[in-house]
Amino acid sequence: MTLKARLALRVAIVLPLTAAMLLAPAGSFRFWQGWVFLGLFIIFNIFFIGYFYHRDPQFIERRLRSKEQRTEQKRFKVLWVILWTAVLVLPGLDYRFGWSQVPVWLTVAAYVVVSVGWVLIFEVFRYNSFASATVQVEAGQNVITTGPYAVVRHPMYSGLVLMMAAVGLALGSYIAVIPSLLKIPLLIYRLNDEERVLREELPGYTEYCEQTRFRLIPGLW
Repeated sequence: MTLKARLALRVAIVLPLTAAMLLAPAGSFRFWQGWVFLGLFIIFNIFFIGYFYHRDPQFIERRLRSKEQRTEQKRFKVLWVILWTAVLVLPGLDYRFGWSQVPVWLTVAAYVVVSVGWVLIFEVFRYNSFASATVQVEAGQNVITTGPYAVVRHPMYSGLVLMMAAVGLALGSYIAVIPSLLKIPLLIYRLNDEERVLREELPGYTEYCEQTRFRLIPGLW
């Protein structure tokens, strides 16, 4: 299949599935928090795909690969999918049964944080064409030390942490905050395993770690 066909197939699967998990559990079209999330999800993905399809199609190829080779990462993927499913499904159920009463101002603030996370991830992708969806070192890959990589060693994960900290509240659910926050230590597990691979297989990465001290959060860790 061509790259365009594979992208179209991915969108045709992911978008309806995401919409169904978000909106169906609510049992109502009035679940506005879910509609806002879905709208932002579509907008950001259209922008990401349009930008990189024309400027860096090889990056798109890398992001479409999802089969992990390492056992540690296979475990991560299983747990990540389970928790992400919970994050998407629980807010609709929460809305239907009235478990949470998240103030509108807090939902709006959470959406700002989620959007900042998406923007940070976009910047990471702009600077690092080798930001694959799987943990591996490819031929010709080099250490990136500029842009967000000059601040922390794993800025894409920093963006994801921002999103995970806020997405439950953005979807109007205190309940969904629980699986969302559980994704953060799972992300740290992946980060540590990825660092082992990069130190062993990517020339210059150990020296980069000595220059850029913080892995995820500037000034903290």
